[in-house]
Amino acid sequence: MARLLLLNKPYQVLSQFTDADGRNTLASLIPVPEVRPAGRLDYDSEGLLLLTDHGPLQARIAEPRHKLPKTYLVQVEGAISEDAMARLRRGVTLKDGPTRPAIVEAIEAPALWPRHPPIRERKQVPDHWLRITITEGRNRQVRRMTASVGLPTLRLVRWQIGDWSLEGLAPGEWRELEVTVPETDSNGPPRRGRSASSPPKRPPRRR
Repeated sequence: MARLLLLNKPYQVLSQFTDADGRNTLASLIPVPEVRPAGRLDYDSEGLLLLTDHGPLQARIAEPRHKLPKTYLVQVEGAISEDAMARLRRGVTLKDGPTRPAIVEAIEAPALWPRHPPIRERKQVPDHWLRITITEGRNRQVRRMTASVGLPTLRLVRWQIGDWSLEGLAPGEWRELEVTVPETDSNGPPRRGRSASSPPKRPPRRR
């Protein structure tokens, strides 16, 4: 069994435990020694970040060859056309090459927590929401994908990785699971385990 932490990473927190420039890091949220992020989530993005103390599990989650699906709730600026969604579903060509096909659907505004600071709004320009699922993990990929079809991203929340989701976690909260990791180096995802800590844990209070 491997130790896995599910964290709802807030906006403007780095996906690492130290920073020479003094920005907010995971150290202010996770008082658990020896865990490391399995993959990353941008400083200006929010949502699910997985952490583990198990190297093979970390690789299975983070390495693109395992094609673990990642689902994002994306607020975009502008009107969403069927053509734009069709292009995202087929895959778009970015500077680092074509993307794999994505699962894309237009959704109503989700019931999310307020972002601090709030996004910049322009009354003359509409905004809408997409649910996008990809099986890659390039740098700022979803933002670059929506921009390539004329839909700049305003807010990006990663909701789910594989079978693990943000359900029940407020920003800064986390819960711990025990996960079974296959012994062979197959492409199969790790098996979801039982919860080892409930209810969700909150960041330590600052003194």
